[in-house]
Amino acid sequence: MSTKKTLPPSYFETKYQADIDPWRFRTSSYEQAKYKATVAALTKPKYQNGLEVGCAIGILSASLAQRCDKLIALDASITAIAEASQQNLPNVRFETAFLPDDFPISAFDLIVLSEVLYYFSEDDLRRLAEKCLEALKGGGEMILCHWLGETDYPHTGHQASDLFAKAVAKRRPTHAVLHEDIYLLERLSFSSSVANDEE
Repeated sequence: MSTKKTLPPSYFETKYQADIDPWRFRTSSYEQAKYKATVAALTKPKYQNGLEVGCAIGILSASLAQRCDKLIALDASITAIAEASQQNLPNVRFETAFLPDDFPISAFDLIVLSEVLYYFSEDDLRRLAEKCLEALKGGGEMILCHWLGETDYPHTGHQASDLFAKAVAKRRPTHAVLHEDIYLLERLSFSSSVANDEE
């Protein structure tokens, strides 16, 4: 497994300052299809309190906002968050945060981690998984989505997904793989009886 460190906020800030849409979130057919599939993976018509980790410029956030009463959307880049905030989505709070240390203190029934887990070191990824478990309400779910190509990040999409799945396995989620080709889309559903139980 990779021994690389978590990518720092400066990595993302540099990218967004050079190009406000460095991964072509607004125009890429890959991104648009992936966003549509991600929203389709949600099992409930409405969520009370959602969390999006790694929201970038907020393209997916706008769709998630339609399914959440409240949504907190986080990114490490100040520039990306400033751009995302210009959408003026009334039920979304865009915040700059460097996880896992800046994980919000709240309870969520939906946590979305899209194209973000492979940026973390192994230790930080496990810590993030723990914080997600602590924050997830009983009956809540997590959506994971990651590109499966080669990267220079600390982990590949499969490695990051496997590490996260192992870290949350003690709470016995129902694991559904919804897409596995160019990207891996997964849903982890936690029953009300075990999601917030102590070990």
